[in-house]
Amino acid sequence: MLRRRFVAGFRWLSIFACVGPALAQMTSRVDGIWLGTLQAGGAKLRVQIHLKSDAAGKESCTLDSLDQGAMGLPCDKVRFEGNRFSFEVPVVNGHWSGTLSADGNELDGAWSQGADLPLNLTRQTEAAAPKKPEPPQFDKAIAPVPVDGLKAVLDQDLAPALQQGTLAPATGGGVVIGVVQHGTRRILVYGPVKEDSIFEIGSISKTFTGLILAQMVEQKKVRLDQPLRELLPAGTVPKPEGTEITLLDLATQHSGLPRMPDNFHPADPNDPYADYHAANLYEFMGKHGVAKPESTSFNYSNLGFGLLGQALANQAKEAYPELLKTEITGPLRLSDTVVKLSPGQEKRFAEGHDAQRHVAHAWDLDAFAGAGAIRSTASDMLTYLEAQLYPNKIQYAGGAEGAESPASTLSSAIQMSHEPRSDAMAGLKVALAWLYVPASGGYWHNGATGGYSSFALFNPKEDYALVVLFNTTITQNGTLADNLGEHVAERLSGKPAISLR
Repeated sequence: MLRRRFVAGFRWLSIFACVGPALAQMTSRVDGIWLGTLQAGGAKLRVQIHLKSDAAGKESCTLDSLDQGAMGLPCDKVRFEGNRFSFEVPVVNGHWSGTLSADGNELDGAWSQGADLPLNLTRQTEAAAPKKPEPPQFDKAIAPVPVDGLKAVLDQDLAPALQQGTLAPATGGGVVIGVVQHGTRRILVYGPVKEDSIFEIGSISKTFTGLILAQMVEQKKVRLDQPLRELLPAGTVPKPEGTEITLLDLATQHSGLPRMPDNFHPADPNDPYADYHAANLYEFMGKHGVAKPESTSFNYSNLGFGLLGQALANQAKEAYPELLKTEITGPLRLSDTVVKLSPGQEKRFAEGHDAQRHVAHAWDLDAFAGAGAIRSTASDMLTYLEAQLYPNKIQYAGGAEGAESPASTLSSAIQMSHEPRSDAMAGLKVALAWLYVPASGGYWHNGATGGYSSFALFNPKEDYALVVLFNTTITQNGTLADNLGEHVAERLSGKPAISLR
């Protein structure tokens, strides 16, 4: 039902546009395809560089992290002087520098990304393919499991992971699973976290931003077909001659914008979005423009949702965290769903872990808040997902006030946010941020930051919803959050369940 998903998180190893192996005719001694292996912690990662130069001799390059599936990362500040060669990869705040050998077949140097690591590159005659993920293994189907019986089943299914896998004591990994089925809620906890622990939910934040858009449409504050340009400060970007990017284009990942802006240069790779502000966003858009390509397909863009959140905040004359409270978390009483934690909430903030299971820095997002800044608990997320399942039965905080108050428009806005708008990946449609699976009737989104990963799903047709919050980011083998979310859904439906070993 949920297989062949993509990672919708903020980690640099997520989906990037692929680049082909074909290169322009070589005009420089470093032009070509280069391959090396980076020893990062306990992992060996193959790094592939595509180098080419134009007629004037200006170098350009892209980087592939073959074993992480990150392809076509654009380079910047590519320099070749004498035998010295260097380049930067802004999206990951990385830098390589070294020397071309006398025979022109070796580039010996180091990769810097918080620490300097040796990375020697050898010239190749053809590009290597990215590592193919191992096919998932499945546990045998059992009878559909009611929510009351889920703990006993998961205790058994998760036993290998708890003993020597992703939840083993040495990893620091902890997960909270929330499930609601036919109105009955259960929250299950495994590892060193608690039922009320707070996690970064990463790109699941995008579904909140999509719902804020629907709310403001229902309140007649914006239109789905409204040009983005009209919600940016005057003079930020001129009106293009042809079709321009709309709010709906941003919310459905059909804007044609790149995944990340090219002026993204984090000062601290452990908290990479903290110093990217609205002014940086406007600077990029002023250079890039808001013209929409003639033909756009689904292209996952953190930039697009960062822009959407900022544009809606501009229109509402509220910062994104306050707008989130006004339009969603206030009416739904989601007191633990916030961008900035209170001192009391800080004490319940689960300690995050990076891909090597080291303690990770929390992420603070400013201009990209609408794309991934929200923190939440399993209980709050279940309330949010119940509102998706039963929009006409929402219990509001304080009741509806006024014909177009946030509480009075929320039910219709939720229903608007579920309408499939465009094609996404194979077998999927996209609504306002939510990915829709026509074959099952389910909606889902996942997320990841530097120390956390998450998965959320609701299925009105089968009357259940679930959320998985994990205190570890995506690793080379994916994330437990995705696999566990799929596993729970399959156990509820009585299907063979992806193995959690």
